[in-house]
Amino acid sequence: MPKEDTKDLTKFLTPFPDRVKELTLWLREFLWDLYPGCNELLYDNYNALAIAFALSDKASDAFCSIAVYSKHVNFGFNRGSEIADPNKILNGNGSLYRYITVIDKKDFPKTYIRKLLKEAYANSLARLKSGKQTLKGQTVTKLISPVQRRPK
Repeated sequence: MPKEDTKDLTKFLTPFPDRVKELTLWLREFLWDLYPGCNELLYDNYNALAIAFALSDKASDAFCSIAVYSKHVNFGFNRGSEIADPNKILNGNGSLYRYITVIDKKDFPKTYIRKLLKEAYANSLARLKSGKQTLKGQTVTKLISPVQRRPK
């Protein structure tokens, strides 16, 4: 299904506060505008709704993601430890994943994030196995967790 078909995403966002829904959809549009040939992978997980942007339909090929929580959204880079972050705005102590917490879109550093996205995308493209990108510009629901600990 293409990005215009938001049926699953809208359903998954239902339990979240309006402010969080609006922020999530705004970030999603920001990514789609920059990378319309990528795929959006939806994971309705136990503790968060995750939206990954990938070069294929596999999470391992994702270069960034949006994690939706009840009070905020995390905008992250799946291999963020491998990209330059001269302003040191990314959080995370794990071996790869880095993110920023977004509470209001006016505080989102769009220009800086575009630079980080460009590098993250290039890194992901370099790791992509030849011929692996079979889908382009699609939304794919990958997981719906039967048990969830999120807003009701």
